[in-house]
This record gives sequence, C-alpha cells and structure tokens, in this order.
Amino acid sequence: MQELTHYINGEHVNGTSGRFADVFNPATGEVQAKVPLANKSEMEIAVAAAAAAQPAWGAVNPQRRARVLMKFVYLLQRDMDKLAEALSREHGKTIPDAKGDIQRGLEVAEYCISAPEMLKGEYTDAAGPGIDIYSMRQPLGVSAGITPFNFPAMIPMWMFAPAIACGNAFILKPSERAPSVPLMLAELLEEAGLPKGIIQVVNGDKEAVDAILYDDTVQSVGFVGSTPIAEYIYGTGCAQGKRVQCFGGAKNHMIIMPDADMDKAADALVGAGYGAAGERCMAISVAVPVGEETADKLRDKLIPRIEKLKIAPYTAGDDTDYGPVVTAAAKENILRLVQTGVDQGADLVVDGRDFSLQGYEDGFFVGPHLFDNVTKDMDIYKTEIFGPVLSMVRAQSYEEALGLAMDHEYGNGTAIFTRDGDAARDFVNRVNVGMVGVNVPIPVPLAYHTFGGWKKSAFGDLNQHGPDAFKFYTRTKTVTSRWPSGIKEGGEFHFKQMD
Repeated sequence: MQELTHYINGEHVNGTSGRFADVFNPATGEVQAKVPLANKSEMEIAVAAAAAAQPAWGAVNPQRRARVLMKFVYLLQRDMDKLAEALSREHGKTIPDAKGDIQRGLEVAEYCISAPEMLKGEYTDAAGPGIDIYSMRQPLGVSAGITPFNFPAMIPMWMFAPAIACGNAFILKPSERAPSVPLMLAELLEEAGLPKGIIQVVNGDKEAVDAILYDDTVQSVGFVGSTPIAEYIYGTGCAQGKRVQCFGGAKNHMIIMPDADMDKAADALVGAGYGAAGERCMAISVAVPVGEETADKLRDKLIPRIEKLKIAPYTAGDDTDYGPVVTAAAKENILRLVQTGVDQGADLVVDGRDFSLQGYEDGFFVGPHLFDNVTKDMDIYKTEIFGPVLSMVRAQSYEEALGLAMDHEYGNGTAIFTRDGDAARDFVNRVNVGMVGVNVPIPVPLAYHTFGGWKKSAFGDLNQHGPDAFKFYTRTKTVTSRWPSGIKEGGEFHFKQMD
C-alpha cells in the first residue's frame, strides 16, 4: 500500500494530520494508495513557504519566467507516457484520453510562454505638462487552485501555468481521488528550474479548502467542480476579500436540425456523450433533435453505435472507448438517476444497468444508457449525471430546441449540427451559453482563447486561460509621473485638471 505525500517547499512531506483518504483503482475497485488530508496548520506551513519564495520570483523578469515554462513543456512531452499511465490508473480513463488531458494542459503552458507580451502595460507620453502616465501588471502574491478528479493534469495546469508566469506562487489543492499526477507535475516544474516554494501541492478535503479560503495571505482562488461547492467557495472567498473564479456543473445540449448529416451527428453524440464515461463538464448529455422524423432517424443511428461501445480498463488497449467511473459512490449515483428516469416515464432504449465486465466485477464500470422521450420536468434532464447517460428530448421546432438550452439553469457548453448557415448564426448569437459549437460537439476553446460558462456554470468575472488568465493573476497599478523642469514655484492645493 503506497502512502502519498504533500509537496511543500520543494520536498515530498508526509502528512501529519493522521487523516487519510483511499485512492482506488477504479477498474478493480481495490485501494491502491492512501493520500494524506491536510489540516489547517499544514496548509499554513505551505502558504508561509509560498509567501517567502514569491517576492524573489515576482522580481524575475517575465522572459526568464517563461523559459521555465518552456522547459516544463519539454519535460511534459518527455514524460507523457509515464504521466498518462499514472493518470489512467487513478482516474480510469483510457490512455489516449489521459494523453489528451495532459496535452490540453501543456497547450496552456505553451501559451503562457508569451508572458512577456501579455504582461506589457500601457504608456501615455506627455499626458500633461511634463506628465507621463503608465500602467504595470504586477503579481497578486500567493494564489491557490482547487481542482477536480476528472482532469487531474489539465485543470491544474490551466491554473498554475498562468499564475506562475505572472510571478505568483501557487498552492494547488488537487482532488484526493486522483492526486498522483499533480505531485508529478510539481516535480517537473522544479526540474524545469522553478524555485522551491513557488509551487506547493497540499492534498486534502474541506478542511484544507477552508484553510485556503480563510488565509489572509492567499490573494486569489480558482475552483472547478460541482455548482453547490462552486457557490460556497465563491461566496466565502469573496467575503474574505479574495479574487475568485469558480466553474460549476453543466447540462450541455446538442441541437440536431433536420438538415444535419445524421451519421456525423450520431458519431459526435456518442463520442461527446460517452467519452471518459461521461465524466466531463463539457460532455453532451442532452440531444435535442428537431422534428419527429429527425428524432427517429437519430435514434436509429445511435442505438447500434452505443451497443458496440468497448468498455474496459485502460490496460485493454487504445481501442477502448471508455473505462470505469471514479468511485463506487459515483456508480451508485448514476444508476440511481437512471432508475428515476425509468420511474418518471422516459423510454430507456439502451439499458446498461446490468453491465458487468468479466474479471473486473468489483470495478466501477457503468454500461451506456440512452433515454428517449425525456421531458424537462424529469430529474435526468435537470441534474448533471456525470456518467455515460444520454437523454433525447424531442423538439418540434428550432425555437423550442433553442429554448431548452436557454432555459436550463446551466450554461456551460452547447452545440448545433446543421448545414444551414443562417440557423447556425442565429443560434450562436442568441443562445445564453458560454461556449458554443457549430458542428463541433465539445466546443472547448484552444489555449489562446478563454474557457468559461454562463449562468450557474460559472461564478466570477474572468474565464480560465487565454488573455483572461493574465488579468486574473495580476493587479494593474497605474502611475502618474511628473519630472519638473525649471524652478518650482510652490505647492498647489486644489485638484487641477490636466491641461
């Protein structure tokens, strides 16, 4: 039984709280490691070390900070296979999916190499007689990130790469369900030349989260997870005077117009709905075909594709479509919600409740499910299931389909599949959702654009990565400067307008 550690001030440090969480192998159901859960005093030690190290790092010019990230990107590529295997072993996702997780984080680190350009201020010469005005972007100091189990490489990198590029120190509180890869990333950062103390990895649960939220030294907090916890962290962090960005749940709709290519739409739905066992905040969980004929065609295309999915552990090969969900509790919750769908009258046309994988009966595998004739009042429509469950809600018109996406409390991602440019343009302009795909099922922006939802999917003014990240992890200081020429004639005691 492996006992994991924290990573504080450049060293692996054993937990001292006496509390541990089990880290499972989701494919077998076995406990493969124990991870320490930090208490308040352990978090304070990490924050103090970060605060001590940050001023010197903040004084390093942005170009030299960017070189550390340049080396870090190289090391990620060097260790890709090792990182992906560790990620799959704890999360359960396939190796190609694990590599995609790492790659999307790597791309944000690549973007942050542009820190010298992104951190440039503004300058106005001769704003008044002998007066110049300029602005500077300066680091906040110590920032923190609280990250989820489903992307244990990507989302930490979405947070710490821009924070570090801006000159901050960073406290990472990863998910206790998948803690190994974040510890490995910290090691790689210091191998790349990051000074000790700039990245701290402190494992924990709510006690560690609250220690971050109530620590006056921590200036900003990022979070990705469920909406109830996002609301708690956002409200608590803001009340403590911190800069906070929180990203919560999702219920992503894909509208399928009658003119869409049904084969492409069905392929997109299967990949977006069942990839990573549905454990993605950008998964498509609601298919909205427009018109009964469209719905019938789509259903006929989906059923054979879903029934052919290969569900297996990551060790079964790269042709595996998806693996287990992360815990037994997650599996139980998914199956409970499936049963509510049946009880509330939805048609379960693909029933994965009896799925069992020979030799892995104790693993957390969930078979694929497809519901048809789902209505807005059903729990499976309103709730984020976070599992391999796709619901079809039949709409009789484009306006009805658009209204479904707009009326839902979540607004993370959505998509429309159509050949009609006018319909696509109208959808893009009107839908009140943060990320929109046109014939793209999972519209996750690339690193140089920003990622963020609307409504109850996001809390805070700025999105993740892209230009917003450099705004979030810095403060703007504006300087008005005058170098007098000639003889000074005395003080002025009123507020004088610029000439």
